[in-house]
Amino acid sequence: MAAFVGRICGSGLLSPKGGATLQKVQNFSTSRAWTKNQKVATAAGVLVGGAGALLYALEQSVSASGTEVHPPALPWNHKGMLDSLDHASVRRGYEVYKQVCAACHSMRFIAYRNLVGVSHTEAEAKAEAEEIQVRDGPDETGNYFMRPGKLSDYFPSPYPNEEAARAANNGAYPPDLSYIALARHGGEDYLFALLTGYCDAPAGVVLREGQYYNPYFPGGAISMAQALYNEAAEYSDGTPPTASQLAKDVSTFLVWAAEPYHDERKRMGIKSVGIIMILGALSYYIKRHKWAALKTRKISFHPKSK
Repeated sequence: MAAFVGRICGSGLLSPKGGATLQKVQNFSTSRAWTKNQKVATAAGVLVGGAGALLYALEQSVSASGTEVHPPALPWNHKGMLDSLDHASVRRGYEVYKQVCAACHSMRFIAYRNLVGVSHTEAEAKAEAEEIQVRDGPDETGNYFMRPGKLSDYFPSPYPNEEAARAANNGAYPPDLSYIALARHGGEDYLFALLTGYCDAPAGVVLREGQYYNPYFPGGAISMAQALYNEAAEYSDGTPPTASQLAKDVSTFLVWAAEPYHDERKRMGIKSVGIIMILGALSYYIKRHKWAALKTRKISFHPKSK
């Protein structure tokens, strides 16, 4: 630092008479020694960084310009990088879906076998599947018949087709919930806020017949009535079924349904990080102790004297 200050003082940059000249300032510039490729890379980095900042600012402005209220970020048990899903909550969430949500919403991409080892044992999952009737066939005589469900069967749909679903819900089509946690911005935060955010419409908001006001839904007007109240469902483990508890559990269940490999993905991440650390340490050891002699060697030439 002292040598750098001495160079500045000796060059006359701080001289009150001469002042700073462009030539003297350029003598201290480090960009003069840059190659063409370095300058191109620097310019590209500046452009990419500026474009990224612009896109982020635009995304934030668009998110802030909507008519809906954005849900707050909640401290879910599975949010951490090393945290798994609460499987007891997943089981309770399945019970909420079965008792409340399944009356209108389907989950046609989830089979009863997916519950095994996650929220139910194999015997419990078989018992759940046998509660439904599935149209199967044809048999030996060419007729279709109804049979109890099996583990390979998917969750049944409450309506035979989309037209029947719209006719039963004032023209609104209840979406399939298999991937709803990934299909909505905010994920489980949005689901919890939507299920618990019903309130009276403010002044100036006009709702049509069969619509309800929810500030977390785009536009505010939603055709789904509030479905979760205190004791709207019963838990088999005796947990008090408050409205917030029901919303929390069914949101966790929908997160699992949208990403059944959630826990396995994080488990593989831990294993991958461990392997990378071991390989990194081994590579550092080889570099320092095996290549040190080659990197520090000195080759000298001694011509033979005549």
